[in-house]
Amino acid sequence: MYIAALILVVGLALLSGSVDRKLSRVDRRIARLERKIDRVLDHLGIQETDPRLERVAALVRDGRKIEAIKVYREITDAGLKEAKDAVERIEAGG
Repeated sequence: MYIAALILVVGLALLSGSVDRKLSRVDRRIARLERKIDRVLDHLGIQETDPRLERVAALVRDGRKIEAIKVYREITDAGLKEAKDAVERIEAGG
């Protein structure tokens, strides 16, 4: 019984690691696609407008960058780096 439980635990650990790696790859691919789409939109001169992001822009204007990053992440489910980059683009006027 002990051996069966041990095998089950090891199997679940291996499976969990595999799933985490696959999710990490998917996250990286999605981030890469989002960056490409952003470049295409920039090239075409199209502004992505989301009324919810006005709150982020207002926080940036008020000098509350960290809070702006937090709100951006809540709105978009973006990662920390992506949110920081987006807020910095807003801050730079882009």
